[in-house]
Amino acid sequence: MSKLLITAPSWIGDAVMTQPLLARLFEQRPKPVIDVLAAPWVAPIYRLMPEVNEVVTSAFKHGEFNWSARRVEGKKLRARGYDQVFVLPNSAKSALVPFFAGIPKRTGYKGEWRYGLLNDVRRLDVLSTPLMVDRYTALAEPRGKMLRRPVTNPKLVVPETQRFATLEKFGLDSAEKIAVLCPGAEYGPAKRWPEKYYAMLVEWLAERSYKVCIVGSNKDAVVGNAIAAMSNGRALQLCGKSELPEAIHIIASANVVITNDSGLMHIAAAFDRPTIALFGSSSPQFTPPLSDRAQVLQLNLQCSPCFKRECPLGHFNCMNELKPELVQRALQEQPHFKSMIRVQP
Repeated sequence: MSKLLITAPSWIGDAVMTQPLLARLFEQRPKPVIDVLAAPWVAPIYRLMPEVNEVVTSAFKHGEFNWSARRVEGKKLRARGYDQVFVLPNSAKSALVPFFAGIPKRTGYKGEWRYGLLNDVRRLDVLSTPLMVDRYTALAEPRGKMLRRPVTNPKLVVPETQRFATLEKFGLDSAEKIAVLCPGAEYGPAKRWPEKYYAMLVEWLAERSYKVCIVGSNKDAVVGNAIAAMSNGRALQLCGKSELPEAIHIIASANVVITNDSGLMHIAAAFDRPTIALFGSSSPQFTPPLSDRAQVLQLNLQCSPCFKRECPLGHFNCMNELKPELVQRALQEQPHFKSMIRVQP
C-alpha cells in the first residue's frame, strides 16, 4: 500500500484541478493512502474529494517563506512515513517541507532552485499538456512517459445533509430554481464582469422566477453589495456572509451559475452545474471550466488575453463590450434553462 502526500496549490481553482491526479493515482495503485498538505483557505476543497484520506493544514500565509518554520513542519511529517510526495506549486519554498520530512521520492516540475529539494524532477512539455489539469495529472506517470488520455474532468462530492442544512440556513428551498452569481475574482479587477451588468442580469433572472444568490469571499462583499443595491434587493447577497463550504453547497444546488474566471467557476464545473463563464483578460485555453455543461463567453479582442490584473489600455473593452444581452442569449440557448423557463422573454 502506497502512502502519498500532495503539496497543494494555493489557489482554489488550481486545487479543484488537482482531483484528476488523485483519481489517476487510485487507478495506478492498489488502495493508496493520499494525504494533502494544504493552506487553510483551500483545505475545504480537498475535503470534498473522496480520494483524500486526510487534509493536513499548513500554517503559512500566502507567499510566506519562513525557512525555520518549514523545517519544523517537515520534521513533524516524518513520522507519517510517506513513500512519495507530489509537489504541485512551482516555488522552492513549497518543496522545503517534503524535503525536511525526508520523503524518499519527491516529484514535481523543474522550478526555481528545486534541484536537491526534489529528486524526481520533471520537465514541463507545454505542447503535450496545454491545460493545467493535464500538467497536474501527468505527474502520476513514470518519468519519461507521456500523459495517458483521456483525463477525467474534476469532480467534487458534497454530503447532501450538509447541502440541505446550508440551504435551510439561508432560507433557500431546494425545490425552487436557484441562479448563482460569482462576481469576484481574486486575481484582480480585469477578470470581473461589471457590477451593473450583473445587476441587470439579476432583474432578468428574477423576472423568470429564479431565486438569485450572489456568492464570494469577504473581499467580494463590496462588489456583491453593489450588485444587490443596483438590482433593488432582488438578489440574496452572501459575499462575506457565508463560509467557503457554504458557498460550495449553494453552487452545488444551483440550476445555473454565471461566473467570472475564478475559483468558484471551477467549483461549479466540478459539480457539473450549467455554467456561463465570462472571460476577458484571461484565457480558457489554459484553465477552462471543465464540464460539458459549461459555456465560455469571450469576445476574443485583439488586446486580450493580456493576463493583467488591471486593463493596461484603460478601456476594459474585453468585459465592457460583453453585454448582458449576450449572456441572456447564451442562457436561453441552454437546454436546462429552456426546460425551466416560465416567463417567455
